[in-house]
Amino acid sequence: MTGQVIFEKTGDWGVITLNNAKALNALSLDMVKAMRGQLHDWSGDQSVKAVMVKGAGEKSFCAGADIRWLHDTARDDPAYASGFFREEYANNALIYHYSKPYVALVNGIVMGGGVGISVHGDFSIAGDATLFAMPETAIGLFPDVGGGHFMPHMHDGLGLYYALTGARAKAADCMAAGIFTHYATGDKYDELERTLLKTPLGNHAHADIETILDTYAGDPGHAAVNDIRADVARLFQGRDSFAALMTALENDDSQFAKDTLKTLSAMSPTSLLLTFEQMKRGHNLDFGDVMKMEFRIARRVMQGHDFFEGVRALIIDKDRNPKWSPANLAEIEQNDILKYFEPLGKEELMLP
Repeated sequence: MTGQVIFEKTGDWGVITLNNAKALNALSLDMVKAMRGQLHDWSGDQSVKAVMVKGAGEKSFCAGADIRWLHDTARDDPAYASGFFREEYANNALIYHYSKPYVALVNGIVMGGGVGISVHGDFSIAGDATLFAMPETAIGLFPDVGGGHFMPHMHDGLGLYYALTGARAKAADCMAAGIFTHYATGDKYDELERTLLKTPLGNHAHADIETILDTYAGDPGHAAVNDIRADVARLFQGRDSFAALMTALENDDSQFAKDTLKTLSAMSPTSLLLTFEQMKRGHNLDFGDVMKMEFRIARRVMQGHDFFEGVRALIIDKDRNPKWSPANLAEIEQNDILKYFEPLGKEELMLP
């Protein structure tokens, strides 16, 4: 397929290029379907020893899904719009279980759906332009695409912090937090790609790739997240409920706590509670069960209010003044949140 996603065979590699630079390589339904189909084909192609995925342009690896399309489509047909999540999550699961080395070059913006096609592979390489975030709570969503799998296992409560606040992380932060596996300096990044593609991969392709990545490894410098790491650990770790987290933040005199409360106050209250429950449950689930859980949530979010209002306020009208409903945490019962996690019957996500 050409156009928004390009597939090529280069040496021993299958190369996927997200080619939608004007939209920061955001994923459309057609792109996800094409990518999953090609990955299936390459899995049975003995001439392909490894897969590389990268983004066109200098700004972005992949800034997420085509949120405007989801908004417009779900307005008329929530079930059809949810088909995007069905395809996307199946693609995430394929990458997680892929039989060949999977390498993501994430030098640029990597958010939402872009995280789902990078962090679940064998290797993900940050560069100087890398900017990670899972900002879904700001638009009435939740950090999906397997966020419920990798974020609960991040140390010092950082996963829950990034999930709830949508905080951004540069390359050094990503490496300190354990989001991506490797880092290469900006002046060596293109050379690293060329070296990977021209190196013959034998029966030990995984080890061959790791050797190259180690050769190009650099120091990303000071990680700003380490300046708040103790605060995050003190306040976000070990909370058994979102109410307990909020109480801890409200009773803390640090500037970090004040700033975090201000950030959370702008987010969808429903999304915050969904995300907390998602992270809590995800910690004890395998990848497939996390994806099924996230599909249940997404399917129901498409029938709610806050996603449409969040997209309106931040993406369409850009007034940055969403009117959430319910408007505050006190109006939401725990049973209201638990309903999002109930089985979907015939609509359940089925994975191989």
